[in-house]
Amino acid sequence: NANNSNNKDEDTRVSPKEIAVIDPAGNSYYYWLFVITVPVMYNWTLIIARACFEELQTDYVVFWFIVDFICDLIYIADMVFRTRTGAYLEQGLLVKDEQKLRERYTQSFQFKLDLVSMIPTDLLYLVLGTRYPEIRLNKLFRFNRMLEFFQRTETRTNYPNVLRISNLVMYIVIIIHWNACLYYSFSKAIGGFGADRFVYPDPSDPEFGRLVRKYAYSMYWSTLTLTTIGETPPPVENSEYFFVVTDFLVGVLIFATIVGNVGSMITNMNAARAEFQARIDAIKQYMSFRKVSKDLEKRVIKWFDFLWTNKKAVDEREVLKYLPDKLRAEIAINVHLDTLKKVRIFADCEAGLLVELVLKLQPQVYSPGDYICKKGDIGREMYIIKEGKLAVVADDGVTQFVVLSDGSYFGEISIPGHQSGSKAGNRRTANIRSIGYSDLFCLSKDDLMEALTEYPDAKAMLEEKGRQILMKDGLLDLEVAAQGPDPKEVEEKVERMTSALDLLQTRYARLLAEHEALHSKLKHRVTRLERSVPPAGEQPGEAPPPAAPETTQQ
Repeated sequence: NANNSNNKDEDTRVSPKEIAVIDPAGNSYYYWLFVITVPVMYNWTLIIARACFEELQTDYVVFWFIVDFICDLIYIADMVFRTRTGAYLEQGLLVKDEQKLRERYTQSFQFKLDLVSMIPTDLLYLVLGTRYPEIRLNKLFRFNRMLEFFQRTETRTNYPNVLRISNLVMYIVIIIHWNACLYYSFSKAIGGFGADRFVYPDPSDPEFGRLVRKYAYSMYWSTLTLTTIGETPPPVENSEYFFVVTDFLVGVLIFATIVGNVGSMITNMNAARAEFQARIDAIKQYMSFRKVSKDLEKRVIKWFDFLWTNKKAVDEREVLKYLPDKLRAEIAINVHLDTLKKVRIFADCEAGLLVELVLKLQPQVYSPGDYICKKGDIGREMYIIKEGKLAVVADDGVTQFVVLSDGSYFGEISIPGHQSGSKAGNRRTANIRSIGYSDLFCLSKDDLMEALTEYPDAKAMLEEKGRQILMKDGLLDLEVAAQGPDPKEVEEKVERMTSALDLLQTRYARLLAEHEALHSKLKHRVTRLERSVPPAGEQPGEAPPPAAPETTQQ
């Protein structure tokens, strides 16, 4: 019992302590990033402003102390939060061992930055007084948390380009803000306000004595200098020249980078439209070169305009090709499976077959007046109406018999293949025309046959369902169907089997020849080996015994 107790204590000591960890890809982590971003933005914008504009610090010192204290508490909570974040995986699973998570965080470079940001520099207020908020500049080392929040927001949002441009504008404003604060402090440091035309005017003038005017004037000067889009008072002192030169260099480097990024973003935003317009231009040139009629040309242009206006110009297969097969199948199932199940002929098919068929559905858009199929055409695909209205019309193209709407389907009889006894053969039995713009799903016979290769039972079931539908619609000749398969079909199958048998015979003959050649080589090697090895009892180098007389041998 004592040994068992010791073993239990040892197991308790050695086994890792699992805790509830925060998934970095989850919503909780994302919401916390937003919480920590607020104090980071506060420190990055207001510490420099409070340090440069003294009235801002002295007039609201109690308020700043309270907000600073709250921000420091959030910073501490963020460090605790990091120790509970599943920062890495082991064998594909989030690590939940508290000790491992803590060790990984404390050994990271980020922990050192977080530690620097938590140095209690506020104690220097007791020595220097409350007029020096710049002692809190170490709080700026949490800047990466704000960047992480923006990166994850860019991944989550449906408008990433808008977010990127907004972030760039924010960075520009922060840079101008910092430069404005430094300009105001520089004006005070080099000899006082109003000393010359370059520095900030004398605050004793009521017009320039208010805090709002001080900040607005400094922001105006900073914007003109960094963007070099306007004229500012020229410098007078040497130090002023150096300050302006430094500003110009910083402005050129930073804003060149920003403008380049903005240009890239605008190009990316218009990439889809540019590609779509290139397709339209190519078709226009082709129609002009081939002298296509103006009426048809207008119809083509209207069709393209409809695609772009209704956001249907995206090629689904091109967009989804970068996803793994499983994820692509799940998206297709989520989007199209309900539509495919509405088709009678697929109502009871296996789930695996439906999944494969869903991946093969191709969206097609038709313009007003377009014929989807005409009576007598060879049927090679079926259609499912996703959106729009189609009319079953007479041969004159005007008289309407039936109007098909969302969720309807047609052409399914031609999918399983030629039915024995079908009066229509494999041809269309009606004219179907689009009334307006129609969005359809198309499933071709080749795609279905490819999917059915692994589902022979489903193929037989589909053919039986096709027979039942033909019987119900009065399109099946029972006498012919009772006679069995069409002799032509049997002949085609026999020919296919004969060609397959010939191919197998050729392969068999090749394998037999290879086997005989290998057998012959092996026989020669055994013969050479027997000649090189002396018989039992004979010493190497001895002459073989004389041969027996011929009579004895006989």
